[in-house]
This record gives sequence, structure tokens and C-alpha cells, in this order.
Amino acid sequence: MVDDQCLIRAGLVALLRAAPGIDAAGEAADGEAAVRCAARERPDVILMDIRMPGLDGTAATKRILAEAADPLPRVLVLTTFDLDEYVYAALRAGASGFLLKDTGPER
Repeated sequence: MVDDQCLIRAGLVALLRAAPGIDAAGEAADGEAAVRCAARERPDVILMDIRMPGLDGTAATKRILAEAADPLPRVLVLTTFDLDEYVYAALRAGASGFLLKDTGPER
């Protein structure tokens, strides 16, 4: 789980840990930490905020996927910004999907 907002990150990790069969392998507050965490933990799925200080989610996604060993993780980009340019940039970087932060937990 990658998000620069601690409360958002902690809330999503708590939701994930409560779901059967899901293990939250790691947390990162920025893109650089996400790249290091992904290399260390080798997660199946990464929930990635798109706008963060320093290395943003698009650049972090691109680096993680370029440096990852097979099988590559799936990156789902999270944002509060419903902008086509973010969707396209995330998908070009290799993200598997795009979710708005106001999406319900069932999704």
C-alpha cells in the first residue's frame, strides 16, 4: 500500500488485513520507498497513490515493473482525481487498473 497520507494508508491496510486470504505485505509513504518495498517484499498487488511528493505513483509504477522479477506485480492506481490524463499516464506506466479513492470497499 503506497500513499503519502498516513490515515488513508492505514485505513486501507486495515481493510485489507480484515479480508480473508489477503495479507498486507508492506506500506510506503512515497514512490522511492515503494520501489524499495516492492523489491524487498515482492507483492502480488500494489495499491499505488498517483500524486505524492518526490517520485509520484506513475514513475514509481514504471520503476517497480522495470526492476521486478517474474511474476510482475499488478499495480492498481488510487487517486482522488478523476482525470483522464492520470488514467492514461498510469496505464502507459504499466498499471493494471485505476480506482478512485471514493470507490466502495466491495469493489
